Amino acid sequence: MGNVDVEIYVSQLINFFENNPNDLMELIGDVQKDEFYVKLRERCEENFEKGEEITLTKTQIVEVVLELKFKELPVKDLKIDMVIEVDKLFEKTKFGLIGLN
Repeated sequence: MGNVDVEIYVSQLINFFENNPNDLMELIGDVQKDEFYVKLRERCEENFEKGEEITLTKTQIVEVVLELKFKELPVKDLKIDMVIEVDKLFEKTKFGLIGLN
């Protein structure tokens, strides 16, 4: 049995996904949910052992999904880039126009 905080966090994640099955299916697709939950727990335990925050980042959750979808590829060799699209360059605020570059 792992750390109590890890158990609580993972049980909350599982509870969320069980109550929101559409969100789970959108995230993991055809991956088995039980495998997904096991990998989430393992990643939380790794974070705890490293002395890091046990809560998973979005990137870590995506890595878990990729690891399960592409079992033959080592996830650590994959590079995940996040792209943010800006629909306008200036934002009008009460302080005037602010450039978003």
